[in-house]
Amino acid sequence: MNLKNMTRVVTNWFSKPWYPILIAAYPVLALLSANTGQIQPEAGIRSLLVSVVFGGVLFFVVWLLIRQAHKAAFLTTLWLALFFTFGHAYIAIQEKYPDANYTTWLAVGWGVLFVLALVWATRPKLTFVSSATTINTIALALLAMSVGQIISQGGSRSAHALGADHAPVQADLVVPPNPPDVYYFILDSYGRRDGLAQAYGFDNTEFLNALEERGFYVAKCSQSNYVRTEISLASSLNMMYLQELDDEFSPDSTARRTLWNSLKHSAVRYNFESLGYTTVNFATGFAWNELEDVDVFLSPPPFASGLTEFEGLFLRTTLARYAQDFGWVDSDAVMGQSFRDRFNNVFDSVDELAKMPEPTFAYIHLISPHPPFVFDKEGNPTSPPDFWNENREYPSNLYAIGYQNQLVHLNKKVLEAVDTLLAESETPPIIIFQGDHGPWLQPKEKRMWIFNAYYLPENNDKLYSKITPVNTFRLVFNTYFGGKYDMLEDVSYFSPVPKLYDFSEIQNKCGD
Repeated sequence: MNLKNMTRVVTNWFSKPWYPILIAAYPVLALLSANTGQIQPEAGIRSLLVSVVFGGVLFFVVWLLIRQAHKAAFLTTLWLALFFTFGHAYIAIQEKYPDANYTTWLAVGWGVLFVLALVWATRPKLTFVSSATTINTIALALLAMSVGQIISQGGSRSAHALGADHAPVQADLVVPPNPPDVYYFILDSYGRRDGLAQAYGFDNTEFLNALEERGFYVAKCSQSNYVRTEISLASSLNMMYLQELDDEFSPDSTARRTLWNSLKHSAVRYNFESLGYTTVNFATGFAWNELEDVDVFLSPPPFASGLTEFEGLFLRTTLARYAQDFGWVDSDAVMGQSFRDRFNNVFDSVDELAKMPEPTFAYIHLISPHPPFVFDKEGNPTSPPDFWNENREYPSNLYAIGYQNQLVHLNKKVLEAVDTLLAESETPPIIIFQGDHGPWLQPKEKRMWIFNAYYLPENNDKLYSKITPVNTFRLVFNTYFGGKYDMLEDVSYFSPVPKLYDFSEIQNKCGD
């Protein structure tokens, strides 16, 4: 086919009114691109298929009624735009006027817009034939932008790689005889004993004593190095302060791509893979923190209702949000069950982990006692909305109740897991439990106070009360694998939202 004929074919193809299908697909892809790093792209496949089918069926029905393809395509597009933007308008009004009674009026207003679109698009003089090429081009460009952003932000790299320029790997580490398994548990938002006592009057002594009786060292004055999960873990897993880890982490930057890559492809992971360890990770529900390319990635089966968290989010951005308002669909219940499933998946897999025959490094991030609050003290299900207000925010009193409930249940499961790991491991394992930061709604100094406990067989004497996560694996590699890492000064840094890397030092006054 020569260039002239190819141009004619393309021009003819773009003159056809197929743009409603692209318009139906765009809201799903746009929502995925806006949440890249938070949600795996695969989570949107079913929503994308449903939206495309919905757009196609609507187009066909409208065409049956008016029997003019171009006019039917244009009217379908107007109706799709109204359908998919309703939830965004609802959320915007809710945020600006939280006390207003707008639900009925907004629905009526949108109904009027549907009728006006019908009246205008079906006027006899309007054919919309000449508009097809332009709208097809615009719709295709919108899809290309969204897909491009999803691909660029989720850029792939080899599994055995490094995500930061200055990740401190060492090539001369040595595998010891009978190498120990290493279990690194992140208990999200788990605060220090004195912080829990001051904030909630909660006494965590019994749990800490139980760990110490099992041979753990509890760092009673530990602080996190950073105040937010992603920067805290990127530092811990790379054994360096972010300021020296990569040039991208400068005060004027809010970029996250290198940050997430440095977490997924960290120096700690690289070292263990180089030593021949099998790497294990669990699903968290947050794409930036899921290491799907490890040797063993464990995820619970899909929630029985079939509705995923992304689908619930997508539902709330469309006119179909009334399905939730009328009680036909409860996306908050789906979200709560998903968090419970991922939590239980970890503890249900502990015995399997302990019995793996090869040396194992397991990085296990539990979104607990961090909200949403999905367990009571006995481990029974609770409803996440019971702990937030009408704006889906956590009042301090409800946060305190939900946090303590979840903490009590988590403590029980942690002790059970410890007993299993110690009983089932032929070689005494290395076990680390660590908060990435403290609870929400606390003064910034106290948000740095973390639970930090170590089981280092025959080497607990190398630990000290103010050790911070940046030194955790420096100590582990030096003690067990012939590492030559210098121990760093233990420093904590606060950074405000949204300036991730605009750090100010927080002093550790514990024990002063």
